Amino acid sequence: MIMAEERESKITSDHKTIRTWAEQRGGVPSVVKGTGGKEGGIIRFDFPPLGTKENLEHTSWEDFFKIFEGKELALLYQEKTREGEESRFNKFVSRKSVEKED
Repeated sequence: MIMAEERESKITSDHKTIRTWAEQRGGVPSVVKGTGGKEGGIIRFDFPPLGTKENLEHTSWEDFFKIFEGKELALLYQEKTREGEESRFNKFVSRKSVEKED
């Protein structure tokens, strides 16, 4: 039985959590080609060989997290699908958009 909290989306800005989540699923830190590259492009995870995207350029975790911090991002992600399978659902969002109001 899959617990509801495993299917629910989570949000984090913790580098270790993000890297572990991605690597467990075969994710490679990447930048969308033509969007600024290591200086601040759009970041994504590539999940080869499940469908390597031609528009993604793999990058180092160090460069990936420089962009991540520079843009003040958080990762919205999911551990399991509704069916209980390992989920690769993820989306980068602004930390400001997910901060709780006091």
